[in-house]
Parts: sequence; structure tokens; C-alpha cells
Amino acid sequence: MEQYLRQLIEIEFLDKKEIFTGFLIDYSDDWILLRNNPVDFVLDGFVILRNKNIQSVNRDSDLAFTEKVIRLKGLKTNSEDIIPIKDLATIMNFISEKYGIFQIAKKSSKSAYLGKLIELNAEELTINFLDTRGQFGGELGFNPEKIRVIEFDTDYINSLKLVIPDDQNSL
Repeated sequence: MEQYLRQLIEIEFLDKKEIFTGFLIDYSDDWILLRNNPVDFVLDGFVILRNKNIQSVNRDSDLAFTEKVIRLKGLKTNSEDIIPIKDLATIMNFISEKYGIFQIAKKSSKSAYLGKLIELNAEELTINFLDTRGQFGGELGFNPEKIRVIEFDTDYINSLKLVIPDDQNSL
């Protein structure tokens, strides 16, 4: 992975149909931090992937071209984008403090869950679920080991944060 730092890559998993594309910012034994490139020449937030069941990490001439265009647009990654990715607790506490709202997904890419952290312990990650209209809908719990993808600071999340009433929007 070292050779891909600060470069645009795509990551494919053995057990997920979704391919993730982004600038590799950092990685650890368990997690990979990308500046997300969801489509074309757009950067949109960050994605942290559990370093599990990776089939391949790719960088081809198309990705190099996309990276060139993104850099020419003045979009870049820098050291401020690095967050601690030692373990899930460290990740979730940092994101909760700095960004408030995040999105998590399990192995299946059919469902993603937005919310803010209520509690995290060895048995369960509990969030206050945020619906598609910017309303908090109560507690949802997840097995921490089943969380495969964490997204934050995306346009979608930041847009929903704009409609959350001020008294519910505190970090």
C-alpha cells in the first residue's frame, strides 16, 4: 500500500460488488482511509474501509488521468486529512468530535446508516439514526465487527446537517 500513498486508487473486495475509488491518505493493519472519488473528477468526503477481504488494489492509466484532472482543478489531499485509524473506537470518537454525523455500512451495500454516535463498546456501536429528511429517529445498534465502511464529510451528510434543528445539531 505504501507505493499508493497520495495516489488515486480503486479497491475491490472479494465479498462486495461495490468498488471504492479515492486518494489513499493512510492505512493500518485493519483500516484504509480514502479521500472519496465517487464519480468522474469529483472528491466528496472521506471513506474508511475495513482492511478485510480485499481482492485487489488497482491503479491504471484511467485512474492516473482522473488524478491529473483532479489535481489540475486544485483539489488535493493534505496532512490535515489524516485521522487516527488505529481501531474502531479511535476512529468513531475522532469523527464524532470533529464531524458529528457519519454513515456506516456493513458487508451488504444495500443499506447504509447515518447518525451520530451514542455509545461504542466491545459488543455494540449505538447511533442516533438520521433519516433522509434530516430527522433523528432513535437508537440503532450494530455489531462493531460487522462494520465495513465509514463515510463522513460528504456532500449528502453535510446537506442533511443543514436541515437538522439547531438544538439537535450539536456535535
